[in-house]
Amino acid sequence: MKYLLLATNNLNKVKEMQSFFKDYDITLLSLKDVNIISNPEENGTSFKENAFIKARDVALKTTYPVLSDDSGLMIHALNGFPGIYSSRFMLGKSYQEKCEAILEMMKAQEDKSASFICNLCLMNVKDEPLYFEGRHDGKIVPLDGKGGFGYDPIFYSNEKKMTFAKLPMEEKNLISHRGRALKSLITYLENNKFLGKKR
Repeated sequence: MKYLLLATNNLNKVKEMQSFFKDYDITLLSLKDVNIISNPEENGTSFKENAFIKARDVALKTTYPVLSDDSGLMIHALNGFPGIYSSRFMLGKSYQEKCEAILEMMKAQEDKSASFICNLCLMNVKDEPLYFEGRHDGKIVPLDGKGGFGYDPIFYSNEKKMTFAKLPMEEKNLISHRGRALKSLITYLENNKFLGKKR
């Protein structure tokens, strides 16, 4: 397994994932690298279903192993909102505006608990799709920090006692929902001889 094609148009995700594979003998490709256009309708009802939809759309267009990701913020007092709609909530608006809108929704809520969830789907490796999940628990707080991206400034990590936006990127990547899903993926690939360390 010398190549892994990432089924995403999000360059932040590409950069984050590349950091996990830097010690391995593998090249991560973006859709742009292979001239594939992929914008399937994400009409699944879960992160897992949407990850599959994105992976399948690309896997049908290439023989490369394909990895997709679907992730988002689930706020417990809002019944899991924005959840699978995390990136599509207030489409066209900045994340600063999205964060402020969520803080407005949370004003009347006593329960501030929330979780970031990530589901990865790997295709063109086995006959069936393979799935890997990661989770990080925390709570919603007022905007705090300039780092990260997306909802990081309002997500306070219970583990690190600060928002994701205040964590150094390398430290955040190690313990984030996506980081944990990627660790599970890498362990699987190593154990099944798909992935080896650089010599």
